Amino acid sequence: MARYIFITGGVVSSLGKGLASAALGALLQARGFTVRLRKLDPYLNVDPGTMSPFEHGEVFVTDDGAETDLDLGHYERFTGVHARKTDSISSGRIYSNVLEKERRGEYLGKTIQVIPHVTNEIKDFLTIGDDEVDFMLCEIGGTVGDIEGLPFFEAIRQFIHERPRGQCILMHLTLLPYLAASGELKTKPTQHSVKELQSIGLAPDVLVCRSEHPIPEKERAKIALFCNVRPDHVIPAYDLKSIYAAPLAYHSAGLDQAVLDAFGISPAPRPDMSRWDDVMDRLQNAEGEVKIAIVGKYTQLEDAYKSIAEALTHGGMANRVRVKADWVDSEKLEGEGAHLLDGYHGIIVPGGFGERGTEGMVAAARYAREKQVPYLGICLGMQMAVIEAARNLADMPDAGSEEFDHEAGKTRFTPVVYHLKEWVQGNYTVNRKLGDDKGGTMRLGAYTAVLEPGSKISEIYDGALEMEDRHRHRYEVDAKYRDQLEDAGLRFSGMSPDGKLPEVIEYPDHPWFIGVQSHPELKSKPFAPAPLFAGFVEAAKEGARLV
Repeated sequence: MARYIFITGGVVSSLGKGLASAALGALLQARGFTVRLRKLDPYLNVDPGTMSPFEHGEVFVTDDGAETDLDLGHYERFTGVHARKTDSISSGRIYSNVLEKERRGEYLGKTIQVIPHVTNEIKDFLTIGDDEVDFMLCEIGGTVGDIEGLPFFEAIRQFIHERPRGQCILMHLTLLPYLAASGELKTKPTQHSVKELQSIGLAPDVLVCRSEHPIPEKERAKIALFCNVRPDHVIPAYDLKSIYAAPLAYHSAGLDQAVLDAFGISPAPRPDMSRWDDVMDRLQNAEGEVKIAIVGKYTQLEDAYKSIAEALTHGGMANRVRVKADWVDSEKLEGEGAHLLDGYHGIIVPGGFGERGTEGMVAAARYAREKQVPYLGICLGMQMAVIEAARNLADMPDAGSEEFDHEAGKTRFTPVVYHLKEWVQGNYTVNRKLGDDKGGTMRLGAYTAVLEPGSKISEIYDGALEMEDRHRHRYEVDAKYRDQLEDAGLRFSGMSPDGKLPEVIEYPDHPWFIGVQSHPELKSKPFAPAPLFAGFVEAAKEGARLV
């Protein structure tokens, strides 16, 4: 039976609960324990799949096809444990499950209430797979005191009460504001936050205190006294230059030891921090720099491309170079021209939805092809590269996407990219229509691509003839144009196992130009970089050396 660590936040939002949870998971692994991390989000959306990137940041997709919070990306990057559908839940999903059961008559005519029906549903979710790992880390989104989070906090209170003593602890993140006028760190907000927790029947065992300034021992002692925790369980958390410094920083601050002490695990296994020492060595001792342009439509919010940015960092680690990524608005590229890409050693066009900014992406693909600049097109970025090839190499000047025609309500393009209506998933066929609900109706999760022998993509995967990556899209390149495009010089070097869906395109006569329908960034980790990103940065590094 797993031990449970519940991670909550107080005072303000965006304190870094996800990062702290991921770092703690990595530290427990370093001591030889197995872990799984979960996210409980109080919002009423069933999942983040239909939320705007400006609202919520990127949507992280799991192998089994769940659209989840971007914190699950942190969990995977730090622990290497692949997240599952059962590792992410929202209030919307909980209430949806309860109402579906009520409609089926499973509650035998009882009045449905938050307690016990909603709280029981949350507790059932918590216990899924708890016999598989030593520690289950459960992060609760939002801030203590938020009205929408109350059912989760009540469920946790019940859960801790029902489990054997010593099976659960609570870790609470707070902020220590600094008043420059008086030169003081103020502990009162933390005291009030803990008091709020205590008012709903919860008490923290470990306090993690975010601060921009060193926390004096007397302030830690004061927090411990008034918040009823041990002084060595008050853990300082300072701003870091890199998120990958978090495991070493938290270990130095004593977080993992405090958690194990709270569980009464003594003597604690000695940690092996060599993995994170190597990660930091690669980050801090780079031997050069490459400049990468990320041409997208959500560039105002970097969290919209969080996994892309991290995968680039990982690719830099693999090549011992520093990656300087600039966010280039594809609409700006449309207005001012592709010369904005001059001086970059590589170009990435990531995924997205809708027509806005896509002509700038097409221009970026053309620039990369003609200027022989390394190019990585991901999902929509692959589709725009195919449209560029169709227009400028295959004598199809009106090539475009059915997605854009659908938005405009009329036919303007020859749809070399079309709405996918049927595909094979495992042992059954999936069918979709344009009028279906938006949520959860895309091609989601891990799919296999069959690679052409001798292709660049096969070479990147060490000669493998298959690769598997995660997908999130509802439009596909139409394979009926394959011969016409290949005659023009574009190679379809990866296809779905049934040969119907293009998965990878490349130019054999280009130094490095690859487009993939999948999202390889989602599986990249600092200690195991995605091969495509490592190869892309390597090509950019070579280009920078030749300049």
